[in-house]
Amino acid sequence: MVVLNKIYTKTGDDGTTALGSGERRKKHDLRVAAYGTVDETNACIGLARLHLADNGELDEVLMRIQNDLFDLGADLATPETGEKLEYEPLRITEGQVAAIEKQIDRFNKDLQSLRSFILPGGSPAAAHLHLARTVARRAERMIVELSAQPQELVSGAAIRYMNRLSDFLFVAARVMNDGGRADVLWVPGANR
Repeated sequence: MVVLNKIYTKTGDDGTTALGSGERRKKHDLRVAAYGTVDETNACIGLARLHLADNGELDEVLMRIQNDLFDLGADLATPETGEKLEYEPLRITEGQVAAIEKQIDRFNKDLQSLRSFILPGGSPAAAHLHLARTVARRAERMIVELSAQPQELVSGAAIRYMNRLSDFLFVAARVMNDGGRADVLWVPGANR
């Protein structure tokens, strides 16, 4: 269980932050930026959930995803170093990836087929879900970049989870646009 009695510690006043292993890194470090962007994705999903009053089913899935994103943040904040830790670090699992794939398939099966690319927008819920999708894609890019660094290990499951999340958010936005019927379609060259 996590207990937070004191919100500020002043230990970050020097521009560093502690990873789950206790190691300190600069706040602009790519690992810190990656899990910070995962947190930003989570906040965007929380905002989108404010607009889902009429879709409790989707809201429930998004709540589970928000919890998964905390797991992912913990995973990224505790890099694998080969050194023994005093605790078992939390890692994203293939089961979490499979679960989000199942939800993509579940919600996508009733959507209208795509005839064009979709502009982010439509209903307020869809617009917020599209925003969350773009932030998730940025987080994914950062996680992939982190994984390409020689001394930085990132699990394949973490990368796959973020990739599937942006796909799920795209589908969820279409669900909230009346099953795709109210999607805002891109019209190539419309303003030439």
